[in-house]
Amino acid sequence: MTWWGILLIVIGAVALVTLATSLICFIMIFYASRREPKKKDPTPTPPGAEYDPHREQMRAWIREVREIPHTDVSIRSHDGLALWGSYYEYKKGAPIEIMFHGYRGSAIRDMSGGVIRCFALERNALVVDQRAAGRSGGHVITFGARESLDCRAWVDFVIQNIDPDAKIILTGISMGAATVMMAGSMEMPPNVVGVLADCGYTSTRAIIKKVIRDMKLPPDLLYPFARLGAILFGHFDPDRDSPVASMGRCHLPVIFFHGDADTFVPCSMSEENYNACTSESKQLVVIPGAAHGICFPVDQKGYLEALDAFFKPHL
Repeated sequence: MTWWGILLIVIGAVALVTLATSLICFIMIFYASRREPKKKDPTPTPPGAEYDPHREQMRAWIREVREIPHTDVSIRSHDGLALWGSYYEYKKGAPIEIMFHGYRGSAIRDMSGGVIRCFALERNALVVDQRAAGRSGGHVITFGARESLDCRAWVDFVIQNIDPDAKIILTGISMGAATVMMAGSMEMPPNVVGVLADCGYTSTRAIIKKVIRDMKLPPDLLYPFARLGAILFGHFDPDRDSPVASMGRCHLPVIFFHGDADTFVPCSMSEENYNACTSESKQLVVIPGAAHGICFPVDQKGYLEALDAFFKPHL
């Protein structure tokens, strides 16, 4: 065999390994199979010991929200997916929060407490299943890249179908916070009065590399494969935009919440997002002792008071 032949074999082998590794990364990080679990939990809560002290409260909220009268609604995304949500009306004409759940979560799992919180503040709630989750269509999770466009479409839905004069707050937790932060830099109708970002990360790159590092694997080596997998198989570039970059273009009021005991998305990420935010009205609320996504269960009174005071001038 000539050296040209050996070179071609080596190049082919490298290309094959690169494609295979990128595909594995894509499936592990960005792909959602949408298969229902064999034993479906009627009151699903996130896994992890940090949620155990609050698990019964979270389950109680899910049961309570399931009993609240609501309207199931749907829209078509810019790329043709059927997206579903549930509208809970506390009072006609009240402000509306459009609420987005976290990574591989669902509206009922992650945002039931949010509905309870909205009602406590005399607000209506539109709780959305993000693409590739719950009842909504799709198989690719894009960490806010396409989800933020879906958020913009839900804003139009509210104005056109629920209340043309509604005051709208964009609310998200974890990846949902990334969704609303990235949407917050878009041109919005005057109905949108602000953003609530709870335990959001700074960028897809930063959070994926952090998780890879937590797995005792080399993030600088593996992240390029993850990005290539997203580009080749998900048809989006996770580095094209980010929540922290979007905050640098945001002029809507933004309130950030984060727990100082969050070991999944470090509190420092919300601090970075807050510092990058160019809005004239912004606030960072750090909840002592709160792990990832449970700022409200840990300090319900403080959470409600901070939200009420922050948005009162805008509502």
